[in-house]
Amino acid sequence: MRPKLVLFGDSITEGSFDEGGWGASLANHFTRRADVILRGYDGYTTRFAIKIIKKTMEEIGGDEKSLVAAVTVFFGANDAALPDRRYGFLHVPVAEYQQNLKSIYACIKKIWPSTIVIFITPPPVDDEARVRLLPEDDTSGLPERKNEVAGEFAKACIAVAKDCSSPVIDIWSKMQQVPDWEKSALSDGLHFAALGNKVLFEEVLQELKVVGLSNETLPADAPPVESFL
Repeated sequence: MRPKLVLFGDSITEGSFDEGGWGASLANHFTRRADVILRGYDGYTTRFAIKIIKKTMEEIGGDEKSLVAAVTVFFGANDAALPDRRYGFLHVPVAEYQQNLKSIYACIKKIWPSTIVIFITPPPVDDEARVRLLPEDDTSGLPERKNEVAGEFAKACIAVAKDCSSPVIDIWSKMQQVPDWEKSALSDGLHFAALGNKVLFEEVLQELKVVGLSNETLPADAPPVESFL
């Protein structure tokens, strides 16, 4: 059986199988070696995620024989919505966000004890782009998310990963190292453009390699056609 790599997250995960997306790139990279399974939910926060995770993961395969090698957990972009702005109903306080991440981790490990859980921090936010994209009925002139707040949630995610002795990708920091990241890496001040997808793909690939999951260590699931000739 091929091992499975599960991507669990919000809209940035849900859209990761779009053309050039980081999930699609992973599926292509691990062709014939691992199945990449998408479980992304647009608009979800960790508060919503903990309500569906048990059922969602068990439907993938609720035992060790399911060979789920790794799960990426990528939430926080919605949790970090500002409570007094347009998407305030999504806001989750940082302390609750951390507890929810720990609950997600615990649920995954209860179903698959040997599975590697890789946390991904919320991405950076281009405040100005979020203001430019406000709908006409929002005359506040204020962004519904701020990069400074996203950074606080990123630090909280890193702390949870440390407590769980789990790998973490600090995409909030990593993406801001890209020149002109606001325009080159993001499409709307929050979601990823092609370059942003490439950055996260490479980061996930690196973390998987660190834990022993790579095309060098995973065998192909069938011999090459030449072996039948």
